[in-house]
Amino acid sequence: MEQVIKEKGPENIGGVVMTITNNSAGGQPVSLRNLREVYTVCKKYNIPVNIDAARFAENAMFIKMREPECKEMSIKEIVRACFECGDMLTMSGKKDAIVNMGGIIGVRDGNAPFILKIKANCISYEGFYTYGGLNGRDLESLAVGLYEGIDEDWLRYRIGSIQYIGECLDELGIPYQSPAGGHGIFLDAAKFYPQIPYNEFPGQILSIELYKECGLRTCDIGSFMMGNDPDTGEQIKSMNEFTRLAIPRRVYTQSHYDMVIEGINEVWKRRASIKHGYRITWEPPVLRHFQATLEPIA
Repeated sequence: MEQVIKEKGPENIGGVVMTITNNSAGGQPVSLRNLREVYTVCKKYNIPVNIDAARFAENAMFIKMREPECKEMSIKEIVRACFECGDMLTMSGKKDAIVNMGGIIGVRDGNAPFILKIKANCISYEGFYTYGGLNGRDLESLAVGLYEGIDEDWLRYRIGSIQYIGECLDELGIPYQSPAGGHGIFLDAAKFYPQIPYNEFPGQILSIELYKECGLRTCDIGSFMMGNDPDTGEQIKSMNEFTRLAIPRRVYTQSHYDMVIEGINEVWKRRASIKHGYRITWEPPVLRHFQATLEPIA
């Protein structure tokens, strides 16, 4: 990273975003050491760091489990150490804060001019900055959820349930990004459908097949999500073709997990029968994977 800054110059880099955990690469955690090293470099070049913190608690749990120097720290202490490595944070409360609506923007006190710009935009897009368009009930739930979400016993159960799915997939020989992350399983759609080219969207095929098999709602994390090159208009080829199973908190039981595994296995067993993928018939100019319309290629 420091080499990139030296080559481009800090004036050409608007900021750095650290996503904990990494939502587009298997839900893998970011180490505390990595966070500290990145923040040190950014402070040296006066580059702001934003922490995308939707899954801050599970990231802290992974740090506690995997980093020896953090083993005796509490989750709250690890969370504080992580947030010391950023100038601001943005987060959806629907993940580790365990609520159905809302989110948070946090900025260090020293960035007063920046806070004023956020306040001005908040009124136009979300609501008054003291509540962001949320009602009192949602604000109270968010305040409670931030503490409940860092309960260590809960986090061990949460991460353990994802590991259980991964272990079952290992037994069945079904490919996914391993080791399993914290908030979901990322199935390797390219290995499900090696016969399908990237521009027919293997990850989207797998999402559709899982929905048809057992009503499972998943999403493509691959070429379909990547979109088109803004200069050439050509489809970008993703480095990975994943189908993400993001596991909601406080929703699934053991029997749900077993049903999901059975459904994945049925789709895996008939994978060779898929001969073609999908084409896009309409797409918006940005974030097409949320709204685009597709049709099967005959």
